[in-house]
Amino acid sequence: MTSNKKKRLSMLDGLAVASAPSPSGTSSMMSSNRALRSARDAVDAHHVWELDPDDIEDTRLADRLDPDDVADLRVSIEVNGQSVPILVRRHPSESGRYLLVYGRRRLEAIRSSDKLRKVRALVANLDDSAAVRAQVSENTGRRDLSFIERALFARELVDSGFGNQAQVAEVLNVTKSAISMALSVANTVGPKLANAIGPVHGVGRPRWEALAKDLVDGTLGVEDLVEVAQAARRSANADELIEGDVGERKDASRLAFEAVAKALAKQRLTKNKKGKKSDTRPLLVGGKRAGSVQRTTKGVRVDVESDDAAFANWIEAEAQSILEELHERWKKRS
Repeated sequence: MTSNKKKRLSMLDGLAVASAPSPSGTSSMMSSNRALRSARDAVDAHHVWELDPDDIEDTRLADRLDPDDVADLRVSIEVNGQSVPILVRRHPSESGRYLLVYGRRRLEAIRSSDKLRKVRALVANLDDSAAVRAQVSENTGRRDLSFIERALFARELVDSGFGNQAQVAEVLNVTKSAISMALSVANTVGPKLANAIGPVHGVGRPRWEALAKDLVDGTLGVEDLVEVAQAARRSANADELIEGDVGERKDASRLAFEAVAKALAKQRLTKNKKGKKSDTRPLLVGGKRAGSVQRTTKGVRVDVESDDAAFANWIEAEAQSILEELHERWKKRS
């Protein structure tokens, strides 16, 4: 076997190794590695092809929320070349056309470039099920997918009939309970709001679960929250995405998440405040309103209203003794 052929054979093996966890988790990733190795074994002659991007269709399940990060990858490929081929399979009914297995960002980066004409690709003979498994297995090795992206991807896998929760959990290398919780969040938030917010890297399950709970308990609709998220992202873009003196780019999706969470929290606090507020009862003297009494979370509030300054002054001076007298009457009430 020539050195070039060995190098081509190792490309997909490298992806499998990169996706493997520490030795303690090796057994749980065996099916994932097998899927990548099966894809490698199915590659036609292990040859790297130069394909026209327009001949490749992307019908896969979506696994990313924010396509904007393609721009940086495009610049990198234009400068350094495409070092890692994408994986495609032959179209089942159209000669000369291909279906993408994985490498969407690389494909989109090259498609959006005015300097690049061809995409380097490995061509494999895979059926629909094997192609999905290869995509899923490649995803397990990616560290840059956020919680909500993985949750929505798991939801699409279940909805598409790829497998039940246990089977999806196995290929994603997580527990079934983790899949169940992720699906709960994904189903509550929904793809429309999730896409409006974005991937929000660094925000994990607890905060997404809290947002989902506020969404269920509140009255704000998805459309309202989509507008909140989009407004936050527009604001971030208007500020040229510059933060502080270090020149770091703001994460527009994090700003959108915080805006939606804040809107839901404000609604929750308002709801709680209204729920705790009691009716105010008027106090009368001689049939005329002389004040009000209200039960609060901390006790009882009494307001005395009087146009007679002398009476108001007397109440102020006698307030302590009046309260003590009322307390004694309360103790003797039985």
